[in-house]
Amino acid sequence: MVEHDDPVEHNHIEHQASVEHSAGIEHQASVEHSAGIEHPNHPSALNMTDPFHSPAQHRPGQEHTMEPQFDDDVQDPSFTDVPSSVTPEEPATRGRRTFTKSHKLDNVLYDVRGPVVNEAARMEAAGMHVMKLNIGNPAPFGFRTPDEVVYDMAQQLTDTEGYSASKGLFSARKAIMQYAQLKNLPNVGVEDIYTGNGVSELINLSMSALLDNGDEVLLPAPDYPLWTACVTLAGGRPVHYVCDEQSEWYPDIDDMRAKITDRTKAIVIINPNNPTGALYPKEVLEQIVEVAREHQLMIFSDEIYDRLVMDGLEHTSIASLAPDLFCVTYSGLSKSHMIAGYRIGWMILSGNKAIAKDYIEGLDMLTNMRICSNVPAQSIVQTALGGHQSVNDYLVPGGRIYEQREYIYEALNSIDGITAVKPKAAFYIFPKIDVRKFNIHDDEQFALDLLHDEKLLIVQGTGFNWKDPDHFRVVYLPRVEVLKGAVDKMTRFFSHYRQ
Repeated sequence: MVEHDDPVEHNHIEHQASVEHSAGIEHQASVEHSAGIEHPNHPSALNMTDPFHSPAQHRPGQEHTMEPQFDDDVQDPSFTDVPSSVTPEEPATRGRRTFTKSHKLDNVLYDVRGPVVNEAARMEAAGMHVMKLNIGNPAPFGFRTPDEVVYDMAQQLTDTEGYSASKGLFSARKAIMQYAQLKNLPNVGVEDIYTGNGVSELINLSMSALLDNGDEVLLPAPDYPLWTACVTLAGGRPVHYVCDEQSEWYPDIDDMRAKITDRTKAIVIINPNNPTGALYPKEVLEQIVEVAREHQLMIFSDEIYDRLVMDGLEHTSIASLAPDLFCVTYSGLSKSHMIAGYRIGWMILSGNKAIAKDYIEGLDMLTNMRICSNVPAQSIVQTALGGHQSVNDYLVPGGRIYEQREYIYEALNSIDGITAVKPKAAFYIFPKIDVRKFNIHDDEQFALDLLHDEKLLIVQGTGFNWKDPDHFRVVYLPRVEVLKGAVDKMTRFFSHYRQ
């Protein structure tokens, strides 16, 4: 006798099969859509059978040198977050309420990932190959995290599943404190160290804790645009002092002093500088300290590139020159240890903390509110800051960053109508364009034209709060062979371009 299936169970099985079938179709469609963003037959698509793109395989006993496992001329195999402007918009429904962005964003820009980058994403989504020199992200150019750092994180993963203290793990903060002592930062204890999800988070937190509406902060021009954005979003007013291209891009002290008002609260410096690659000597830093001392200002010093210095020069932390002032110093591992994706940075409070007691309470409040920073990433700080600093091998003659700097400096200056100051640190160069020769009056349009004509992506100078449309930033992380291709594209473009 054949038994009939229970009707309830039968319906349940049919429903489950239907759900699984629908989910399978949706999943397949999702995968196919994602794959469609990067044309599968295009050279920029990642070919997993290509030995140059295969994951690195560690051989027992083999010493790790952070050398690239592949060599590519793009910032990433694809844009991992395609902007909404690249995807089709849904039709607006008549009579339905719409939502606009906050007016706090009206004067905020971040063109490092802005409209020109969105256009590049659209082009890649259409199957075009774009050479990207717009973001200082070491990993896609073949720079690898030291094996010891990866190993230590893996070993500690099960111990880092919960929250840490708001400021961070004791081991990480202790290692950062000892690093601060080596840099001669005065009056620093473990409780003066705050870890963050990269320096970017800490900059935002610092400005939010400090500024009331209308308070002013002195910022360099050109600057890393996040600084200006965070001041603006916190209700403050960014006031830009000029960095002088004729003087190695050092801050113009007279211009800095002339822009101080009774609303000015702080001076920001970025040293080594992004986007210019300048390294400020001690004499210039002492002049900035004197200005801050004269007007009783705080000093914020972004030093994320402090371990990427060339030509036998040394980096000086401005806080080491100002024990009587209150200083906040920022650094991290994203650039020096080629682990930008781990998101681990820190800030150090130093000097005269008594005059900033209330501000520090504000910092603590915001730090507590965000719970803590990435705990697995904190767990490798002690390892990363101790022992041999493998990045140093890249910064001497024969090393990758040094040789790439040498090449791009000479090559850009060989293009008719382009001049550039030689960077001393980091991995950026900020060349000047002869705007009369090329009739350039809109540098975003120039960047778009270069992108459309040569499939080459750079960031225009005004994206760094530089007032004139006569500069652009180049990231020289790619190998020399790749940079040669980029320079060929620029040479061809500038040979005929007129805006």
